[in-house]
Amino acid sequence: MPLPAEFHEIAARVNNWGRWGAADEIGTLNLITDAVVREAAATVRTGRRVALAVPLRQDGIQTGMITGRVNPLHTMIAVNFEMFGPGTVATSDDAVTMGLQAGTHWDGLAHVSHSGRIYNGRPADSITTHHRAAFSGIEKAGPIVSRGVLLDVARARGVGRLPEGHTVTPEDLDVAEELAGTKVRPGDITLVRTGQIQRYLAGEKEAYAFPSPGLSLRTPEWFHARDVAAVANDTLTFEVFPPEIENLWMPVHALDLVEMGMLQGQNWNLEELSEACAEEGRYAFLLSAPPEPFVGGAGAPVAPVAIL
Repeated sequence: MPLPAEFHEIAARVNNWGRWGAADEIGTLNLITDAVVREAAATVRTGRRVALAVPLRQDGIQTGMITGRVNPLHTMIAVNFEMFGPGTVATSDDAVTMGLQAGTHWDGLAHVSHSGRIYNGRPADSITTHHRAAFSGIEKAGPIVSRGVLLDVARARGVGRLPEGHTVTPEDLDVAEELAGTKVRPGDITLVRTGQIQRYLAGEKEAYAFPSPGLSLRTPEWFHARDVAAVANDTLTFEVFPPEIENLWMPVHALDLVEMGMLQGQNWNLEELSEACAEEGRYAFLLSAPPEPFVGGAGAPVAPVAIL
């Protein structure tokens, strides 16, 4: 179906095209300034480190629902190979084929287009099979390090996991922000916990994927008002799935990536972080989450670490 008037009205309110100049390719990552990073570093108190990535494995998250987005196919190409002759130092090497969005990842700004455009008004046909993304490739994101804030919506709503199909609203984010005890501020990276990844961790891959709680069409305005630098959550689809408006597929992707120029992260494991934040009574931390710099990539794997 054509994008409805409601979508275009929200798009006009959150649009960042030209905000950082006509040549900009990184969108809201511009909000992560040196001052923001210094303040983020000041959140570290104990040095406790929490890994947020799921393991990359051949029987990983992908079920085949998305054509070509394969789980890692990991092979050994050398095993104890004595390259310089018998008795010399031996090496073992391996190789992998995988979808760049197969596991814990960032969606880059070239991942989604609508109405023939990607972020900053560039043409969608600037993405080609052989030359990949000519603009806003994931390598342009650089070293993503900032203050992370866990918006633990599930805990704030008093449940371990949000119900299937729960639409995370701005009101849910307000309640989670109150639980966090800190205001989300410009340059922050927000991590929205639904608890949905528990299904994957329990071996329920199909149930993890569908139906799924996720972000509402109304949430981009919440992030835009706070000048958030990037958002990630613990689901496969990021936004609620099936969609809240029948047959309107991936509208939150289009608003975040195309209109706002804001990276999205998916399949982040926020379970240990939820426990750690609750134990320590604080939900802000230093977050290191640089994507693998695939030139022209529409997304990339990431192994994020929260440092408390």
